[in-house]
Amino acid sequence: MAVAPAFYSIRTEQLTIFSEYLEREVLLDVYMPLQLPAPEMMSLLLINDGQDLLQMGFDTMLDELVSAGTIEPLMAIGIHCGPDRKMEYGTAYSPDYKGRGAKAASYHKFIFDELMPYIRKTYQAPSFRDKTFAGFSLGALSALDIVWNHASEFSRVGVFSGSLWWRRKGYDDGYDDEKDRLMHLQVRKGEMAPWLQFFIECGTADETADRNANGVIDSIDDALDLIVELKAKGYTDKHIRYLELEGGTHDVATWTIAMPVFLEWGWGKKKD
Repeated sequence: MAVAPAFYSIRTEQLTIFSEYLEREVLLDVYMPLQLPAPEMMSLLLINDGQDLLQMGFDTMLDELVSAGTIEPLMAIGIHCGPDRKMEYGTAYSPDYKGRGAKAASYHKFIFDELMPYIRKTYQAPSFRDKTFAGFSLGALSALDIVWNHASEFSRVGVFSGSLWWRRKGYDDGYDDEKDRLMHLQVRKGEMAPWLQFFIECGTADETADRNANGVIDSIDDALDLIVELKAKGYTDKHIRYLELEGGTHDVATWTIAMPVFLEWGWGKKKD
């Protein structure tokens, strides 16, 4: 019989919330300090594709970092994806060229009108010190889309192997890097929120495609081009942490390596 791990600094629980906007039940994994501080002193981290956290042993990872005093205690909530993942994630700005992401606006409403009120009520937390949203792959694109379009609600975003290629035209339909990548387009048209910070991870073996034949895989090109767009808005290296993992692939194993780096970047305790 498997023995559940003993945690020194966190506790976990699983909850279910029914979403009217998504017309389904949403499974949540909650990771929180054993001793909850006043909510306004605690950070909240939301994570898309929360089911992946189970595979990476996020509970043990978080417990070790907090117990060692490496990071500040925080509440993290892994939001499990649903069967319609490719419709609910994406960009609310526009579906992609295949019509995927058509429910992204409903997912935004779920986060703000259903999930956040539920968290505040369940944990008697009218406010948090700060809020961060992160995700993996298409879930990362969704997290970035939500943070960018609701910047007043967030301090940081974590993008792990983000689907930054999300585009409004196919490659055979006149696609243009400068005009058709939906997240890049939103950044270009949007306004700078100077408090936002961005963590962007990509592996050198995240994929093999190289649409412009420049010797750099598309996922890295898309990530670096996004950073160019952010810097054109006024963001600097103080706002952006880019992590390129040599040999890193598009999978949980790579994101498991990147996750502690992200957690220390966002909540690391400053040494005297």
